Order: sequence, then structure tokens, then C-alpha cells
Amino acid sequence: MKAVDILIKNANEIVTLNGPNRPRKMKEMNELSIIENGSVAIDNGAIVDVGKNLTYNSDKIINAKGKIVLPGFVDPHTHVVFAGSREFELDMKLKGLSYMDILKSGGGIFYTVEKTRNATKDQLIQQAKNRLDKMLRYGTTTCEAKSGYGLDTKTELKILEVNKKLNESHPIDILSTFLGAHAIPKGKSADEYTNEIIEEMIPKISHLSKFCDVFCEEGIFTVDQSKKILEAGKTHGLIPKIHADEIVDTGGASLAADIGAISADHLLMSSDDGLRKMAEKGVIGVLLPGTPFSLMQELYAPARKIIDMGVAVALATDLNPNCWVENMQFMIQLGCLKMKMTPSEAITAATFNAACAIDLSDRIGSVEVGKQADILVLDCPNHKHIPYHFGVNLVEKIIKNGVVL
Repeated sequence: MKAVDILIKNANEIVTLNGPNRPRKMKEMNELSIIENGSVAIDNGAIVDVGKNLTYNSDKIINAKGKIVLPGFVDPHTHVVFAGSREFELDMKLKGLSYMDILKSGGGIFYTVEKTRNATKDQLIQQAKNRLDKMLRYGTTTCEAKSGYGLDTKTELKILEVNKKLNESHPIDILSTFLGAHAIPKGKSADEYTNEIIEEMIPKISHLSKFCDVFCEEGIFTVDQSKKILEAGKTHGLIPKIHADEIVDTGGASLAADIGAISADHLLMSSDDGLRKMAEKGVIGVLLPGTPFSLMQELYAPARKIIDMGVAVALATDLNPNCWVENMQFMIQLGCLKMKMTPSEAITAATFNAACAIDLSDRIGSVEVGKQADILVLDCPNHKHIPYHFGVNLVEKIIKNGVVL
């Protein structure tokens, strides 16, 4: 009998998400390819067999009876590196001030920018490591991490260098995104700062990033400015992403399609025309239900409509000092309870489609032979239990790169 490093057996459900290596959309998002009473064999960091009643020798056998097994969660939109905490803003939110109100009053992102500029690399590493540790405990095994709390070349580089060090030292795999275009720094016009991003920042940071993102929003960066920034990023090999139509419909979804972005994120206010263009061009919609939850908004992204229009949907935490959450299980729960996603759609969005949104679906996001062994064992009887049982951590075991953590 062949020996393997780890054998998981007797799982109520193996949620494999076996299927085509492309973003899943419409009915495909409900197709989880579940194996009941299933087993998974892992060797040398990879999945080597998936099925029923597998027979292998192993010194590490995990009996998952009464539990489910699924891919590690992928969080494709975070701002994990920042300094400072903004719990004092809760009182402002409770008084009815909007995100833009707080920003215009000199709060919000500018408070975080000041703290992040003044923090050392070691301080940023330690603070971000604590957040990553929590993310891992809740089952996130891969994440995207943006810069954007520097708004100057020196600090943006510092944040991306911290991302690199964390990726080298932390179990979670981290892909970096340059988001210098997160806000307009004080003392500069939007056009001045756009030129600075294009001419100075992007050439200096491109070796530290995979993606280039921009906050395309009324009062921040216009569609034209956003397009210039993303085109400049493309010339340096950076894949476009967009913060699109979060507060008003600026045409961000359409720009994402026109520019060839891998994803457009938020999408609360996107037009039907913009969403149709995204569907046609295969742009993934990354929905961030933690953001309206933390802002106490009634309006969430219309996930039901977005999915039904043919856009492949992913879920992410948007972890940042204005939406401080490390828990992808909670995003699945909000996806179902606030955005009318089915449990299967929300799980697909938090695993395989999320992997597609950061260009890693060939390695992670499903429990398939040959893929990296990033696997969770959840203490629940079936996948529908994840959105049903909220307010707790359902993760019992985490396997990352074939190692039980």
C-alpha cells in the first residue's frame, strides 16, 4: 500500500470545486462537485488523490467523520499593512457621517496615512503579522494585500517591501497590489498626483507588485485619471484591478471591461451596462459585504443581479482600518444573509473564484489532484452549515502546503 504524508478520511463532504480552470459564473457557481464520505491524500505538499474510501498508509491520518473538507479560503482584496486604529470613528458613523464626510473632515484614510508614514518596517510587519495570524485561524490560506496608505513613493515602497517580507515568513501566501491611487494626498491636485503615480511611483514599485489598483470614485480619481494610471501599470507588467462604483456610479465597471482588468471590486452602484460589459469581457466582480456592514449601510452590492447577469463573483474581506475583519467565513455568511447568494455560490466565491481574481486558480481554490494542498477541515456536517451557524470559528484544522498548522 502506497504511503502519503497525510490522509484525510471519512469526511461527510469533500467540497472539491472540481471543474474548468476558469472563473465560474451563473449556474456553475452552484456546482461544488461534492464527494460524500470522502478522502483526500496529500504528499510532498500537493493533493495526490481525492475520492471515496482511499487506501494509503500514512503517519498522519485525520478522521473527518461528521465534518467537511474544502479548499483554503482565498481573500482577494485586503489592505493588511497599515498602522493605527480608527475605532474613534464609530461615534461619527453612529451620528450619520458618511465615509466621504469623515474623509473631507480630515479623518479617515489621512489619519491612517500619517500613522503608516511614521511607522517603521518592523512595526508594520508585527501589526500585519497579527492580522495574518487571525486570518489564518479563520481559514484564509492565500490573500492579496494592497499598498495605499503611503500616498508617497517612500511609504508605498515601504508597504510593498513589508508585504514581501511577510510573504517570505508567514504561512499565508501574499500577492501584492500597488494602490498608490487610493486618495489624493493633501496639498496636491488630482492631476498632479496622477502624474506622480505614473512618472515616479509605478516605475519604482513595479518589481514588488503583481497588480495595479485605483480608487475610481467621485471626488477621488476620475475614469480618465484611473485609465491613465492602469495603462501605465500595464506597460510595467502590472495587471489592472479597480475599486469601482462603491459610492456612486462613475463608470468604473465599464472601465474595468475596457482596460482588461482581472477584477472590479465593490460594485454597489454599477450600471447594468457596466455589468454586462464585465460579463462579456470576463472581469471578475469582487464583492466586499464587510464594508457596508461596517459602515452600517442598508445597501449592499446586488450579488443576485450581478451573478444572474453572468459576472463571475468572488468574495473578500476588504480588511482595512475602516472595515477591520479577518474572517472569510463571515463574508460567506454576509453574502448569503445580506446579498441573497446561495451557500454554494458564496463558497465558490470565497475559494475558486477568489483564486481566479488573483490569477492563481491553476494552483489553489479547489481540492483537485496536482494542486497545492491548502485544505480546511470544518466542524460542521455539510457546506450549508457555514452561513447557517455564524458568530463562531468553524475551522478545526488548517493544512497549508501539505503541512498541518
